[in-house]
Amino acid sequence: MIDRRSLVAGATLAALLGGTASATLPAGKVAFGMVGKIKARPGQRAALAALMLAGTGGMPGCLSYVVAEDRGEADTLWIFESWIDKAAHAASLRLPAVRALITKARPLIVGFEAGAELNVLGGVAPRR
Repeated sequence: MIDRRSLVAGATLAALLGGTASATLPAGKVAFGMVGKIKARPGQRAALAALMLAGTGGMPGCLSYVVAEDRGEADTLWIFESWIDKAAHAASLRLPAVRALITKARPLIVGFEAGAELNVLGGVAPRR
């Protein structure tokens, strides 16, 4: 069962995603989405967020990748991802840049909580 925060996070993901970052989703196709909650070591959330944001370019099949701070938990980040399909997400984990990011980020992470896989139906991609 998914708790209330995960449900809200999933709804937020659905509202945020649907535009394109590095890929285009064919009309009528449902995208693969993920939402995850990451607990950073005390005082390391900003450093972890900076690493994760720096590693978001050049991921084939990525429709959107959002890193967000939790307003109620000082050491928590939420990651919202949308991919053309689950295989594109799996392939991204093998990219040298992503593997290097994971290596750098590991020491800043206490753990992962409340994740969910989603079918992304559409929405609006965030603008920076």
